[in-house]
Amino acid sequence: MADASNPDASHKLPKHQVVFDYLYTRIQSGEYKAGDRLPSEAELGSIFDASRITVAKAVLELQRMNLVTRRPGAGTHVQARQQADGHTFGLLIPELGLTEIFEPICHGMMRSPSARPDALLWGNASGAGNSGSRREVAEEAEQMAQHFLAQKVSGIFFAPLELIPDKDAANRRIMRMIDRARLPTVLLDRCYLPYPERSAHDLVGIDNRRTGYVATEHLIRLGVTRLAFLAEIDSASTVDARITGFYEALRKHGIRPETEPVWRCSPQDESFVKKMLEVSRPEGIVCANDVTAARLMQSLIALDRRIPEDVRIVGIDDVKYASLLPVPLTTMHQNCQAIGVVAMMSMLERLEHPELPTRDILLPTRLVVRRSCGVHLNTPAS
Repeated sequence: MADASNPDASHKLPKHQVVFDYLYTRIQSGEYKAGDRLPSEAELGSIFDASRITVAKAVLELQRMNLVTRRPGAGTHVQARQQADGHTFGLLIPELGLTEIFEPICHGMMRSPSARPDALLWGNASGAGNSGSRREVAEEAEQMAQHFLAQKVSGIFFAPLELIPDKDAANRRIMRMIDRARLPTVLLDRCYLPYPERSAHDLVGIDNRRTGYVATEHLIRLGVTRLAFLAEIDSASTVDARITGFYEALRKHGIRPETEPVWRCSPQDESFVKKMLEVSRPEGIVCANDVTAARLMQSLIALDRRIPEDVRIVGIDDVKYASLLPVPLTTMHQNCQAIGVVAMMSMLERLEHPELPTRDILLPTRLVVRRSCGVHLNTPAS
């Protein structure tokens, strides 16, 4: 949040956002009480070295949230608290803190203009990251759901469980509990039912089928014809959609693999990776996500395989460390913050219009090219 004593502290944010954060924080903390007059636009412009238009944009956002009122000649005043109170939502995300995509999604929710003054209750499965305790994740997720119901939240954002053997049964138990309470639910990233089943809840994520297609076609356009797809066992249904896109790209370009090209196992299992290399002899591997790609890269290096000279790799997600791997990873970037913003908008729309049909809101991804795909190998030397 911005601070008047240090208006440059958040210089990386748009100026109107800095002004907004400054005012919003002080309204929420009670420093500016109901009925108080806010500093004038001229005063705020002087504090933050901002134009009147920039300041007005920040104040207008507060007004849209019913936090302030503006009266010609009288200035801008803080609304009464009862007029400004919002909803409280539960974040049921067992993988929060374990994968990089969900934290920026949550931050996108919090920064969404439509979210303020709504509150988010965070929760995660604390035992999920400990060796040998993945079977406890489902129980902890159910406990989180019960906690949110006891807190009488207005709705729940749910990222269904994956990578555990009983994920489908556990996800169904959790959703039955939430449905009995008649709570609006927005699914994040994936549906809790296995494909082709579809739940009656809104879902916000990426277009996984197209993402798998674009990642695969990128390698094909680089001249790669022997391809494999690698995913872990018990992955979410999003991975199935990415595999569908993988097969579609092969069909479009007339590529008929001699052996089954889709492999499911741990990329850290060097004996498995060695078998995949011997059977499929892939020139390029599309990985279900960046975590899989990073672990595969370690195994390939241990097996004395050069990346990308011997095997080219493409991932999906564009996590922070993708560019820092031993060979910087080509990947499909998903805008996680935008997913969070859209998820919050979808929840608020669902609360206001419960009769709306179930929606899949799929955001596009974009290809980020780095060295692991071998694009430099296809560039003629100057």
